[in-house]
Amino acid sequence: MDLGISGKWALVCGASKGLGAGCAQALVREGVNVLINARGSEVLALAATDLRAFGADATRAGGSKWSQPTVLAVAADITTAEGRAAVFSAAGGPGHDFDIVVTNAGGPPTGDFRTWERETWIKAVDANMLTPIELIRATVDGMAARGFGRIVNITSSAVKAPIDILGLSNGARSGLTGFVAGVARSPLARHGVTINNLLPGRFDTDRLATTLMATAEKMGTTLDAVRKAQVASIPAGRFGRAQEFGAICAFLCSVHAGYMTGQNMLADGGVYPGTF
Repeated sequence: MDLGISGKWALVCGASKGLGAGCAQALVREGVNVLINARGSEVLALAATDLRAFGADATRAGGSKWSQPTVLAVAADITTAEGRAAVFSAAGGPGHDFDIVVTNAGGPPTGDFRTWERETWIKAVDANMLTPIELIRATVDGMAARGFGRIVNITSSAVKAPIDILGLSNGARSGLTGFVAGVARSPLARHGVTINNLLPGRFDTDRLATTLMATAEKMGTTLDAVRKAQVASIPAGRFGRAQEFGAICAFLCSVHAGYMTGQNMLADGGVYPGTF
């Protein structure tokens, strides 16, 4: 299926590895020009090199259906005003005129809410709620003027089924979810701009490894035991892969998903037991 987005420009945050990298790869496969962002310059540079090679291979495999996409990388802290300015002023980039924005920030630390001070809460809200809102604010009006825009916020399955040790994430991401529920249904929807949230369950990433380790320590057991128990609890019988998560993201960014907005798309291998 041609997703109809070749030649578009996408900003993918947290794209040096994990789910963000999976999303960037899926978009490049569709001929989308991408600007990837993360804080670690060395890892991000390697990710950009891999994406360029992947894009060249995908272009050849597609029989030159579209030209090889451009891949830019900006190492900056997207949760700061300075980081966002660096992204929007990147040489060769589209400025504020991104057609696709994938927001993604590393989850806040796990732990017991009794130990978290106000500063810890503010940092979590800033990264996982306010930063996506700032990126939306900076790009949606241009999208609406051009008649096309896709924003996908990578949040967490914990928005639907909270996890006790992820209280910071539960709170901050739920706040973003409430905000998106309103703005996605604003007049922006009439101008071809969709805003959706993509909720990952247990995907085999560094973030999962950190969470599993915290769980093992809390339970006084081994990491291997926790991994096996969690895999056994997933109806699909495995952890998710970043590449398949990226494919879902790319579809939400496609011309075929123009009638979907304000939705929370759960990708968790069937773990969530609810009907709604």
